[in-house]
Amino acid sequence: MSPPCLWSLRPVDIASLTFQELRPGVEIHVLHESADGARVALLRYTPGAQVPQHRHEGHEYVYVLEGEQSDERGSYSAGSLVVNEPGVTHRVTSERGCVVLIIWQRPVVFV
Repeated sequence: MSPPCLWSLRPVDIASLTFQELRPGVEIHVLHESADGARVALLRYTPGAQVPQHRHEGHEYVYVLEGEQSDERGSYSAGSLVVNEPGVTHRVTSERGCVVLIIWQRPVVFV
C-alpha cells in the first residue's frame, strides 16, 4: 500500500508554496490531479479579484482558509465550507482577498 498524499495547510506552510497565475488576481497551487479531471488546489485571491461566470460539470467543494469569498448567493468567511452541485453557474469575487482549498470533481466551463 502506498503512503497517503499529505499536505500541511497552516498559513506558514501555504506562504512557502509556489503559486502560478490562474487569471489576473487569482493564483493556484495544485496539490493533486487525477486522470479523470478531478483536482485539488489552493487558490489565492488578491483583494478585488474575481473569477468570471462559469458552470460546474461536477461537484465543487470550497473550504475558505483565510479571508472571505463571495458569489451571487452570499459571502463565505474563513472556516466556511461551500458545496456547489453539478450544473451550478456563478461568478466568484473576493473583496478583501482570500485563500481557499478547492476540490473540483470535473473541470469548470466558462460561459
